[in-house]
Amino acid sequence: MSLGKKQENFKEYCKTVQVSPDYNTDVTVSPLLFGNNLEHTRSCIHNGISAQMLKNRKFAGKPECYHGCPAGWYRIGEKTNIIFNEKEDVSVLQASESYTRHADDYHMKRRHECNAVTIVNHYGKEESGIGQSGISVQKDCNYECRLAVKVWQPTVIRIALTDRDGNIYIQEKLEYDRADFEVKSVLLHASKLDENADLTISFDGCGTISIGAVSLLPEKNFHGMRPDVVELLREIGVKLLRWPGGNFAGEYNWKDGLLPVDMRAPFESYMGLETQPHSMGYDFNEINTDDFIALCREIGAEPFITINPTWNTPEECAQWVEYCNGDGDTEYGRLRIERGYKEPYNVRFWSLGNEFGYGHMEGDNTPIGYGKKGIEIGKKMLEVSPGLTLCSSGPYPNKDWVEHAARPLGQIAPLVSLHSYVAQPLFAEPDKYAEEYYECISKVDTQCRKLVHKMRSELNDDTLRISFDEWNVWYGWYRPKSVNDGIFTAAMLHMLMEEANPSGIYMACHFEAVNEGAIRVEWDKSFLTPSGQMFSVMKNHIGGKLCFAVRDAVATEKNNVLTITLINRSYDGTKKFKIPKYGETMVSSLYSSENVLPYSDFAVKNVELQLMGDSYEVLLPRHSVMLIQMKNSLGN
Repeated sequence: MSLGKKQENFKEYCKTVQVSPDYNTDVTVSPLLFGNNLEHTRSCIHNGISAQMLKNRKFAGKPECYHGCPAGWYRIGEKTNIIFNEKEDVSVLQASESYTRHADDYHMKRRHECNAVTIVNHYGKEESGIGQSGISVQKDCNYECRLAVKVWQPTVIRIALTDRDGNIYIQEKLEYDRADFEVKSVLLHASKLDENADLTISFDGCGTISIGAVSLLPEKNFHGMRPDVVELLREIGVKLLRWPGGNFAGEYNWKDGLLPVDMRAPFESYMGLETQPHSMGYDFNEINTDDFIALCREIGAEPFITINPTWNTPEECAQWVEYCNGDGDTEYGRLRIERGYKEPYNVRFWSLGNEFGYGHMEGDNTPIGYGKKGIEIGKKMLEVSPGLTLCSSGPYPNKDWVEHAARPLGQIAPLVSLHSYVAQPLFAEPDKYAEEYYECISKVDTQCRKLVHKMRSELNDDTLRISFDEWNVWYGWYRPKSVNDGIFTAAMLHMLMEEANPSGIYMACHFEAVNEGAIRVEWDKSFLTPSGQMFSVMKNHIGGKLCFAVRDAVATEKNNVLTITLINRSYDGTKKFKIPKYGETMVSSLYSSENVLPYSDFAVKNVELQLMGDSYEVLLPRHSVMLIQMKNSLGN
C-alpha cells in the first residue's frame, strides 16, 4: 500500500468520533486480555527480573583458551592452574565432579551444562582464585554472596568486593574442610556506589579447591527477583502470566526446579533459538514453579504454564499438575507441602507446548502427530486435575492444523493459540518516517485483526476459543522503545477488547513485559516504556461493562465510573471526539509526544475538558492517547 493510500486511510481515522455508550450491555472486559509472558529469553530474566548479579555463576559452556577459566571470570594468580571439566569427563578423578545437576527425570540432549571449576595452587607462593568484574553495586546496600565449595585440605577462602583497581571495599572469610560440596554465605556491604566493582574468591598456600556455583544477590529481593520490577508488573496490570515459554518451554524440565537454586544445572539453548543469547546461550535456572506462583500472587495474575510435551512424558506433565494442584493425599501435592507450600496453587491454565508446526520446536511438528501426543498428555493432566483449561498449539490460522489438531484436541483443549508479530519501523530515512509509522500501526487491523477473523472462520466452532498469547512489534527486544510502540500497544489493547466477544478471544498475552516491551530494567533502576504506560492506562477497563468499542475509542463502566480511552493514530493530524457528559470528571490525562522515533516518550499532563452543550469535545494531538474517567454521583 502506498504512503498516499495509508495517509488517506488515516484521514478517515481522523474524522470526529461520537462516543455513544450503551449502559445496558452485559459484556465485561476480561482481565485475561491483559496478560503477559515471562519467558526466559534474552534479558527478561537475566539482567531483567532476576536479582542475580553474576554472569555465568554456574560455569556453563567451555573455558577460555590456555588458562581454562570459565567465561565471564578471570584467573587470580600467575601460575594458578584451573581445571574446567564437564561432569561426563572422569579423567581427572574427583576434580571433575560438578555441583550442579539435573533432576532424575531429565531426557533432553544438551551439552556443557554441568561443570565445576577446580583451582589448584601448586607452588604456594601466591594467591589463587577467580574473579569477576563489571558488577554494579549501590551505596550502603548489603549483598549475600553464597558459595558451593569442596576442598582437599582445610582452606580459608577470602571473598572480597573491590573497585576496578583492586582497592577493597569489604573482605570476608569462609572456612571449608570437607571433601564434598558445602554451601556457605557471607554478607558484603557496599560502602559506595560503583557500576564496575569486582568480586574475588581466593585462597593462599598450596592446595586444591573446587567451586560448584557462586551467587551474589541484594539482601532485599523477592524470591531471587528484583522488587522494583515486580512492582512494575503490578503497575501495568498483568492479570495473566505465561511461563516458562514460549520457545523456552521446549528447553525446560520442571523437576529441576525441585533442586536448590544453586544446584540446578543451566539449560543450553536449542538450535540457537535466541532464548539466552545475552547469557552465552544458557539459562541459569533461577526461577522455579514455586517462585513463579509467588510472583503471580504478588502481582495479582493468573498463572498460565506451558508444558514441554517433547521431553517430558505424559506422566511427568501430570506430575507437574499434581505438584501445583494436588492435596496431601497425592504424591506430588505432598511434596509441595513438604517444601513449605501448604495450599494448592490451583493453576487452571496450561498450554500443551508452544509453536508446534513451525519447525523450530523439537518434537512432532505434524498436525496429526502433535494432536495425538497432545491428547495423550492432556488426558493424563486432566485425570489429576479435571478442572484445567488447556490450550493447544500450532501455526494458526491453518486449515490442516484445524482439522487434524485443534478440532480433535478440542475435546480436552478448548483454547487454541495464536501468535502474531508486526514488522518494526527502522526509522533510518527521514523521508520515510511517516510511511514506516503507518505501516506498523496499520498492522493492528490489516494483520492482527485479520488473523483473528481468519482463525475464527477456520475454527468454525464456538466451543473453541482463541488464546492470542504472543503479540508485539517485531524485535522489540533489540532496539530502543518509542511512542510508535506505545501507540501500537494502545491500539492492540483496543482491538482485543473490541474483538474478544464477537471473535471468541478468551485470553491474550503481550510478548513480553520485562526488557522486551513494557518495562526497561537497568542496573540501578527500572521504569515503564511508552508501551508500559499504555498497559497502565488500559488496565482501567478491566472488569468494566463494555459500553462502547471502536478502533480509537473504548468506554467501560464499573462502580458508577465511566472510563474512556481515546487514541489518535495519525502521524501529523489532530482527531476530534465527542463524549456525552456522564458525571463529575475525575481523570482527564493526555499522553502525547513530539515524535514517534526511538527514545521518544509520552509526556503526561492533565487537561480540562471543554463542555459544548451536553457533550465534551476533545481534540487529540497527533499520535497521542487520552484517559478520561467520570463519576456518576447519582448512581443511575
